[in-house]
Amino acid sequence: MPQPALLLVALGLGYALGSIPFGLIFTRLAGTQDLRSIGSGSIGATNVLRTGRRGLAAATLVCDALKGTIAVIIASYFGGADAAIVAAAGAFLGHLFPVWLAFKGGKGVATYIGVLIGLFPPAAIAFCAIWLIVAVVTRYSSASALVESLAIPLLFWWLGHPALALLFTALTLLLWFAHRANITRLMAGTEGKIGAKA
Repeated sequence: MPQPALLLVALGLGYALGSIPFGLIFTRLAGTQDLRSIGSGSIGATNVLRTGRRGLAAATLVCDALKGTIAVIIASYFGGADAAIVAAAGAFLGHLFPVWLAFKGGKGVATYIGVLIGLFPPAAIAFCAIWLIVAVVTRYSSASALVESLAIPLLFWWLGHPALALLFTALTLLLWFAHRANITRLMAGTEGKIGAKA
């Protein structure tokens, strides 16, 4: 398959996997209220946690991460490093802007971690470790993600991986865009803390 076509397939694969709204699926199967009507209105694990269903939140976190990881692994196997990077971008875009939900998806943190696992596992470990530290100290999931996402592109530049640095610069900008309402609430002191019910 010609390289441009292969990259297009990788993008489509990533988007298709990334757009699966696991949080919404799990909460509907469990019979909870519409996830988009509570908390931040997001379909991600943090908002699922606001339903009080920790098991569902954990499942959402794992599956939202895995869809990014799986997209990267499949694309890498069939198309190499360039296809893996394109699939990672597709998975992240799919999670943020799923066609099935009128392009209104999640905030992207778990999928960000998932593509990191697929592309460069040590960076994913660093992300999770620092996220956990900030989350424990502040109890703000959004603040943890925002702080740590800034470090990832810099880490890749420092390690000499310019393609990954460019990818995660773009993903970080998208992640901040997805968190724009959270940023406003953080500045106003009204952001919901981890574990707080709607």
